[in-house]
Amino acid sequence: MALLDSTSWPGKIWTGSWTDGSGGAYDCVEPATGQTITQVGRATPDDVREATRRAAAAQKAWAATSFEERAAVLRRAGDLLTQHGDEVRAWLSREAGTIPPFGDFQVHTSAQECYEASALPSHPYGELLRTGAPRLSFARRLPVGVVGVIAPFNVPTILAIRAVAPALALGNSVVLKPDPRTALVGGVLFARLFEEAGVPEGVFQMLPGGADVGEALIVAPEVRVVAFTGSTKAGRAVGAIAGQHLKRAHLELGGNSALVVMPGVDVEKAAGVGAWGTFLNSGQICMATSRHLVHESVADAYAEALASRVAKLPVGDPFREQVALGPLIDAGQRDRVHELVTMSVTAGAELLTGGTYDELFYRPTVLGRVPQQAPAYQQEIFGPVAPVTAFGSVDEVVALAGGSEYGLSLGILTDDVYAGLALAERVPAGLVHINDQTVNDEAVAPFGGVGASGNGSRAGGAAANIEAFTETQWVTLRGDLPVYPF
Repeated sequence: MALLDSTSWPGKIWTGSWTDGSGGAYDCVEPATGQTITQVGRATPDDVREATRRAAAAQKAWAATSFEERAAVLRRAGDLLTQHGDEVRAWLSREAGTIPPFGDFQVHTSAQECYEASALPSHPYGELLRTGAPRLSFARRLPVGVVGVIAPFNVPTILAIRAVAPALALGNSVVLKPDPRTALVGGVLFARLFEEAGVPEGVFQMLPGGADVGEALIVAPEVRVVAFTGSTKAGRAVGAIAGQHLKRAHLELGGNSALVVMPGVDVEKAAGVGAWGTFLNSGQICMATSRHLVHESVADAYAEALASRVAKLPVGDPFREQVALGPLIDAGQRDRVHELVTMSVTAGAELLTGGTYDELFYRPTVLGRVPQQAPAYQQEIFGPVAPVTAFGSVDEVVALAGGSEYGLSLGILTDDVYAGLALAERVPAGLVHINDQTVNDEAVAPFGGVGASGNGSRAGGAAANIEAFTETQWVTLRGDLPVYPF
């Protein structure tokens, strides 16, 4: 039986069972066609308050479950994702506009997130400490309790499960608020997944909704940690609200990531690398290559090679056609991308290819000789647009690459990898890829940005996940009662 082939969940939210949301139901729309493909439930702040109380009540028994059982649940979840990969990929194409190869990547990486999380319950959870008193002293890691996860639309499976899986594995309850535009593959999928994998009732809940639902999740007294992935603007608001309520907020935000192309590299190969970094998933990736900083000796040749490559890429419905780029998520995103392009051309950029759209299908666009004051250079684009800007020296490119408020990912293409490493040390970035583009992700690696891109690595790898979803407690033990002077 298909994982999502059921009459139980359409129009519902998941609270440990499929129930009506207080906000009713809404249509799940396919961006490529504008057609309604199903309905999902809409939660309200009242639903959040009930869910967080339920999560807190269920969490203690879940944390007391043996580490073997929690590990087994996460392994089963990974197996289910793998077994139903074709189904999940198809729904990703329909709901998120994802081309099938990128859908396969999401399925694989999401399953790996579950498998990596399954190793966390058996991880050493404390350390013995030296002490000057006659006692045993140690520090141990305990679950935080209830974790709120707020996930975006663009890579909906990975960007939800990378917080959900480790938080569950470490003994927490989780309340997930997926983006309402991708609540099926970013929310319903995981409710069904953990239902089948054996997560106890109340330990995982899924509540689609708007900003009011997200705010209610942050302020709920039972929620101790919030994991948010989304825009920097929204992340600032999440961080501010969390701070007011003394909550830990793990923020993975936007980017304006640079790909530096040094002299001496093969221009055609470099253009292929840069094209993948910008145009994968129609540029709707936080790590996307948003600025191509190219040495002045090859900048024009690189821009022309890039334009030649992407002008031939097919754009269309990834569920029904073999295409390289699918639709943008909605008209608001399309209009914002187009405004950035037109304003940048007005500011002096050269439109080498693209700059047009049909419905939500935006043509891959290359802008040459982009001035630093152009909006496409200054702002995160989140669309299929490659701005190319020339530089003359290492010091200049360091200033350019590091001159953005963002600090997520950096790519450096060079025939001298040690010089590339030295350059990377001078540019603030959470992720650095030498002789590769900016879009890379593995479940075993720490992930996060600095500056306006977030508050550091809060996901990926055992160390980051344990730090993110546990509290440290100091414990001492004495064999006898001490004698004090009063």
